[in-house]
Amino acid sequence: MTGLGSLKKINPRTQWANEAINFTPWLAEDENIQLLAAELGIELEVESIEAAVGPYSADILARDTATGDFVVIENQLNKTDYDHLGKMITYAAFLGASAVVWLAPKFTDEHKKL
Repeated sequence: MTGLGSLKKINPRTQWANEAINFTPWLAEDENIQLLAAELGIELEVESIEAAVGPYSADILARDTATGDFVVIENQLNKTDYDHLGKMITYAAFLGASAVVWLAPKFTDEHKKL
């Protein structure tokens, strides 16, 4: 029997020093991407990590296995910013994604309205 654990709020930077090197590969692990998919109510399968889009890289390109559509997952270890927002829009357009998922520990008021 597995014991119950407890959730605690942490600063992501204390757990993952670097977004691309540490956090993205961790999130892309099957167990973790399935937890995210369950929270979102969709079925996800990772297609690639750091998918090339011109001089940039989309953190995770996944496929919604129920629809076959691409989903771009962009993550930040800091609060949201316009740089990541612009990149997300570019990634989705270039990669033909039907949805984007933006993960961050804090969203600015402006970004909460998106």
